[in-house]
Amino acid sequence: MFANWKSRPNLALAALVGITAVWGGTFLVVQDTIKRMPVMDFLTVRFSVATIVMYAVRPGCFRGMSRTALIRASALGVVLGLGYITQTYGLQHTSASVSGFITGMFVVLTPVMSWILLRRGANRNTILAVILATVGLGLLSLHGWTIGPGELLTLACALFFALHIVGLGEWSAHYDAYSFALVQIGVVALITLVAAVPGGITLPPDGGSWGAVAITAILATAAGFLIQTWAQSLVPPTRAAVVMTMEPVFAGLFGVFIGGNQLTFRILSGAACVLGAMFISELKTAPPPPRVEA
Repeated sequence: MFANWKSRPNLALAALVGITAVWGGTFLVVQDTIKRMPVMDFLTVRFSVATIVMYAVRPGCFRGMSRTALIRASALGVVLGLGYITQTYGLQHTSASVSGFITGMFVVLTPVMSWILLRRGANRNTILAVILATVGLGLLSLHGWTIGPGELLTLACALFFALHIVGLGEWSAHYDAYSFALVQIGVVALITLVAAVPGGITLPPDGGSWGAVAITAILATAAGFLIQTWAQSLVPPTRAAVVMTMEPVFAGLFGVFIGGNQLTFRILSGAACVLGAMFISELKTAPPPPRVEA
């Protein structure tokens, strides 16, 4: 069944949906943990543990890694790390719901960056899917907002995440997914460490916090970015961005069924829009009819 799994786009798409479910599911865990320790310190420990675990599993993964692969993976790690940092500092000046919506704008910025950097346009279905996904994100996240420093920082975060998606889509197919993902995660650990050092490093204060670190480091980070790196070698960047807008949908569902949040018409409508966007992005655009010479 899984023969030639490395070249099966449908399997990659399903894996990407699965990892967005993990990211959405860990939202409650992270939300509870960062009440007990600084966010940047939590990110430092999370990405450091993920780096150590991945290296321990495959200590020889860097053998044969080219200098070009190392530079490109490091560049993507810098972009990803800057995304997390701008998102974190943006959260200090805006609400979590507005932050979630603006962060999700990477679904709009991904095709824009793809066109600017690679001169690759989006087809009609992709554009419609991006619009529908954005509407869904708004329904899931927005409850009124104003433009200020927090919103601008979070918009920068969305831009960094879009660049990361475009870069992965362009480069990941050429290199070993494991080592390529490990370098990115290690660079994020280093960047968040530098950002956390001025305030002093606070380790998780209790067993529950260490459990949250273990879950997010192993499942959401090590496995998550490994799967994303592999999946994006087979799934176009804009389609991957549309799929990843499922993260707030899963976060909302886990919030309802585990966190005791209320299931509202707004949540259902937003989830329906995002699911519709995924469906539309998978539709094949009909080729133009052949020209008939007079």
